[in-house]
Amino acid sequence: MPVIEVKNLKKYYRVHQKEPGLAGSIKSLFHRKYYDAKAVDGVSFSIDEGELIGFIGPNGAGKTTTLKVLSGLLYPTSGHVSVLGYIPWDRKPAFQKQFSLVMGQKNQLWWDLPAMESFILNKEIYEVPQAQYNKTLDELVDLLEVKDYLKVQVRKLSLGQRMKMELIAALIHSPKILFLDEPTIGLDVVMQKKMRDFIKEYNRRFNSTIILTSHYMDDVKELCERVIIIDKGKLLFDGALSEIIKKFANHKLLTVVFSEPVDEKKLADIGVVKKFDYPQCVISVRRNATSLAAAELLQHFPVADLNIEEPQIEDIIREVFTGKDLA
Repeated sequence: MPVIEVKNLKKYYRVHQKEPGLAGSIKSLFHRKYYDAKAVDGVSFSIDEGELIGFIGPNGAGKTTTLKVLSGLLYPTSGHVSVLGYIPWDRKPAFQKQFSLVMGQKNQLWWDLPAMESFILNKEIYEVPQAQYNKTLDELVDLLEVKDYLKVQVRKLSLGQRMKMELIAALIHSPKILFLDEPTIGLDVVMQKKMRDFIKEYNRRFNSTIILTSHYMDDVKELCERVIIIDKGKLLFDGALSEIIKKFANHKLLTVVFSEPVDEKKLADIGVVKKFDYPQCVISVRRNATSLAAAELLQHFPVADLNIEEPQIEDIIREVFTGKDLA
C-alpha cells in the first residue's frame, strides 16, 4: 500500500488583475477582475515506503506548493491526498510527528543559539524519549560529521554547516517521510556532494520515504531512480530516470576527433553541429540515423576517433520543459 497517494490534486489561487496607472487603480475599486492562477492542476501519483523520488520542474512549476499540501501547510482546492493514511491538512499530532519538511531557503534553528538548543527544543515538541533522542542524535552527528560545531552559535556557522544542522533538527524525531525542497541550494560543489551522500545513506539505513526537489541535476542523477516531472502545475512524466532518455531524447551525440582539418559546413550535412573546436567536433543526429551518420563520417572524413553517446540528462530535461527539439 502506498504511503503517499495523490489523486487529481488541484491548488488554485484567485488573483486580482489590475490595469496600470492611476485610472486603473480607481477602476479596480469598483470593477475588480480576477483570474485563477493554477499552481497545481490535476496532479496524480503514488509513492511506496522507502522510495527516494526526484520531484523536478522549472521555477513556478508547482513543486513547493505540492509539498506544502502533502505536509498540511496548504489546503488544496480539490483532489484526494493521503500521507501515511492521514489527510495532511487535518494536522493531527500523530501525523505531524511522522514527517519533516526541509526547505533550503528557510531557517528553523534559533539564530543566536547553538544548534543543540534547537535540537533539545524539537525533542520536547515531538516528545522523543531521552534514550531515543541520544541514539538518533549520535547517529546523525556521526553521519554529518558536525560534532565540533554543536555548541557554536548558528549565525557563526557556514552555510554548509548550518544546512547540516537544519537536517539534524528535522530528523531528530526519526520521521518516516522527509520532504526536501532544494536542500543543496547555495552550497558549493563539495558540500553538495556531502549532502547527497548523507541523503542516500539516510534513506538506505532507515528506509525512509523521501521526496526531493532540486534544480541541480547531479542531485537527481545520484539519488533518484524514479523522477516525477511537473510543469505549469501539470504532471509531464512519472517513471524511471533512464526512461526519460527513451521517451524524450530523439537524438544521440557523435563526438569526433579528426586527424586533418575539415570543412565545418560539410559536417552540417551529417547533423546539427553542437560544438566544433578542431580537432574535436560534437554532432547531434536523429537516434534512428545514428548508424548512417557514423558510416558517413568514417567514409568521407579523416576520422581519428569516433564516440557515440547519449545526450546529457540536463539537456533532455530542458527539452521537456521548453518543447524544443535539441537534435
